Amino acid sequence: MINIRKLESELWESADLLRAGSKLTSNQYCMPVLGLIFLRYAYSRFKKVETEILKGRPSRGGRVMPVEASDFSAKSALFLPKEAQYEYLVNLPDNIAAAGLVNKDGHPMNSLGEVVNNAMQLIEDQSEQLTGVLPKSYTDFSDELLAELLRIFNNSALDDVGGDIIGRIYEYFLSKFAPVVASDDGVFFTPKSLVKMIVNIIEPKHGVLLNCACGSGGMFVQSGDFVNAAGMNANNTMTFYGQEKVEYNAQLCLMNNGGTWPDRSHQIRR
Repeated sequence: MINIRKLESELWESADLLRAGSKLTSNQYCMPVLGLIFLRYAYSRFKKVETEILKGRPSRGGRVMPVEASDFSAKSALFLPKEAQYEYLVNLPDNIAAAGLVNKDGHPMNSLGEVVNNAMQLIEDQSEQLTGVLPKSYTDFSDELLAELLRIFNNSALDDVGGDIIGRIYEYFLSKFAPVVASDDGVFFTPKSLVKMIVNIIEPKHGVLLNCACGSGGMFVQSGDFVNAAGMNANNTMTFYGQEKVEYNAQLCLMNNGGTWPDRSHQIRR
């Protein structure tokens, strides 16, 4: 059985060690790293939903019909084009410039940072909620550092424990970065344990949930988990509204929820 706490700690230590060896500040490092975990989480869910779709997929001429973005939208999942899939990114050649890759606008890409930025833009094209939210500062990272981060979060243990645990690891990293954010902006995140306790007391099951200071969106995540654990579907029974005055936190909130429930049931106002 996988020790989740040990896995969280090992992933954090590996990622933080890389930051210590770079010239990046914690603030420069935080959002892009969370973006990579978001990408890994979205990919895990994408593969799970793709498997479900293919089970009942009709075939034509002996070939199974390819999946489409609309198939994922019907299941409240985020569709990932090939160039935005984690497996594609982690298996790219070392010499990006020689690979002849072009971005979504047809321009050549010469670094891994440009390729990851392009992946984030492709994902934003699939979700109005995520437009302008995902980090695109990966050209600040050396190709070597970025490739190593992609490798770290490609840990095979994550495939064994599933997408929900990747979401937990995302929250763990967020909590580790939180002191840095707090020291810079005077912003403090409510501990996950306290948020979970509030949700268990409120027992949300249907209707509208409004959080006027939603921060990174932990209340929405915990509420959705509570509803789903009760045998219902959060996307069908709940509508989430949030307000957040700090742009950085609003971006975290949209990322935190966008990979799990990328539909119109979440509206975050900045």
